[in-house]
Amino acid sequence: MRYTFKMKKKYILTYGTFDLFHIGHLNLLKRLSQLGTKLIVAVSTDEFNTLKGKKTIIPYRQRKEIVEAIRYVDEVIPETHWEQKIEDIQKYDIDVFAMGHDWEGKFDFLKEYCEVIYLPRTEDISTTQLKSSLKSISNINIDDVNKAFELLKRIKEDFE
Repeated sequence: MRYTFKMKKKYILTYGTFDLFHIGHLNLLKRLSQLGTKLIVAVSTDEFNTLKGKKTIIPYRQRKEIVEAIRYVDEVIPETHWEQKIEDIQKYDIDVFAMGHDWEGKFDFLKEYCEVIYLPRTEDISTTQLKSSLKSISNINIDDVNKAFELLKRIKEDFE
């Protein structure tokens, strides 16, 4: 828990899958930690992601461990179902529920329980983007790559 001189308790709660952890995740967690005295992060379990139709690359236990290692995070809890947000807000005495702006408006119903804010995400980076890039790389035909290298080798020999 981060306390500064005469700072009143202010607990922040956010949720995420945090698959393929990247600088956008880190930036979001850093900004969230600056909003209060304690940052609690709920990481989606593999089972919950399956229910949401999401496929993760990194298993829950590893994603949880990665998020726990971030110095801006004070506590990590599992996200196991949609309805737990109200339960968590009440259980952990949350003052601010915060998500990335791509969720804008989706959690306004929680304003009955605490302040709800949506922060801008880091531009030009997302897990979806990374997964798409990895998929396109994996679709490259190795025979085509080998043919290209052979062609480059012949061109190089022509200049020697």
